[in-house]
Amino acid sequence: MNLRVLAVGDVVGDSGLDFLCRHLPALRKLHGVHFTVVNGENAACNGLLPDQADAIFSAGADVITLGNHTWDKRQIVPYMDGCPYLLRPANYTSRAPGRGWGIFDGPQGLRLRVVNLIGRCEMDSNFDNPFTKMDFILSEGEADVTLVDFHGEATSEKNAMAWYLDGRVQALWGTHTHVPTADCQVLPQGLGMVTDLGMTGPSQSVIGIRPEQAINRFLGGLPQRFQPASGPCRMDAVLFDIDAAGRRCTVVQRIDIS
Repeated sequence: MNLRVLAVGDVVGDSGLDFLCRHLPALRKLHGVHFTVVNGENAACNGLLPDQADAIFSAGADVITLGNHTWDKRQIVPYMDGCPYLLRPANYTSRAPGRGWGIFDGPQGLRLRVVNLIGRCEMDSNFDNPFTKMDFILSEGEADVTLVDFHGEATSEKNAMAWYLDGRVQALWGTHTHVPTADCQVLPQGLGMVTDLGMTGPSQSVIGIRPEQAINRFLGGLPQRFQPASGPCRMDAVLFDIDAAGRRCTVVQRIDIS
């Protein structure tokens, strides 16, 4: 079958969450989406709260992924332990709560493996190596299709991971920078990829936050607690068409809403 997977960029703040809840159900229906993965790590600006996770699932997410702000709202930890559909980066230390990947039921009995990874370039060198961690995950359990959210700062690291996994994984997308990239492509052995999905949040902002706060930081002003910007929102998303029988992606396309 042709499996349609929708990946939605980092949800930022209450306005981004509201925009997602209003538009995701119709977007899924319009494009005949079978499976949806949403990065939710900034729904509380920094971190994710349990009621926000519930709202994202209710809007149509099958899996929620996280990133470097996973632990900023500790209220999510008990929720994470009890919800297999909420993933934190798999290459966190093994002592971290929650899980970094899972195999989920898809349409027509397909087994869909979703993996959440975090990069080390310009992030935190204490994370386990995401490349070798991915090798281990692929050796554990059987799946018909594998999808990867690689949460990272460096475009080079995310691109290298895509080429490293080409032929073993069907789709990889980057998150974290909140800036959508225009490099949707299918690699030679069938991996569909995009370097960064972008974000779901205020469009008149600096990666979702108030511009004056970002400017203050770069001018060397006193630290401030970041707050989401006001004004209109956008939702950045990418649709992957996957030939499940052939285990390869056939089409990757942006379907952003603003």
